[in-house]
Amino acid sequence: MLTVLGGVAQFEREGIAKAKSGRKPIAPERQQQVARLAAEGATKTSIARQLGMGEATVSRILGAGKGSTVAS
Repeated sequence: MLTVLGGVAQFEREGIAKAKSGRKPIAPERQQQVARLAAEGATKTSIARQLGMGEATVSRILGAGKGSTVAS
């Protein structure tokens, strides 16, 4: 039983790593659009709809920008 659980855990780790490596990088222009809309007071949901991306992507962009400066 422990072997089966260990195998499932390994598949999970590999799947997560594969999903992360398969992400396409987001163009700097799109990141700037997200930052600009957020600075104007738009919600994450409205930004995602306007730019045709997921809310998680918007959150990731805004979260990454907190420690660095995003050029306007």
